[in-house]
Amino acid sequence: MVFISSESARNIPADMIHYGVTKTAQLSLARGLAKYVAGSGVTVNSVLPGPTISDGFAEMLKDDVAKTGKSLEELAKAFVMTHRPSSVIQRAASVEEVANMVVYVCSPQASATSGAALRVDGGVVDDIL
Repeated sequence: MVFISSESARNIPADMIHYGVTKTAQLSLARGLAKYVAGSGVTVNSVLPGPTISDGFAEMLKDDVAKTGKSLEELAKAFVMTHRPSSVIQRAASVEEVANMVVYVCSPQASATSGAALRVDGGVVDDIL
């Protein structure tokens, strides 16, 4: 089982407290479920994407793309540098990069990973644990 949470679960945005709280709740639920199914062979984990160039992100920036003539990728990078300056990769992730983590955590290679919060946040959350 995989919950798609968010880096906002760890780094709650002041202007989106409601969103951060629900994503933090997902982490607790996933951890509790992992304990509940312990020993069954079922794993439960959370994936925490950071800024990602998803359809929703593209929709949010579509007017700016039209007005400025800049590419979606350029505007996404500017968004990250303005709103998530702690990003180590200094860009938004692709949906494929997030999906790669989900594929891994659903695979037999991740059979010893359960109850984890796995970050695909580009280093936005500024801690090492």
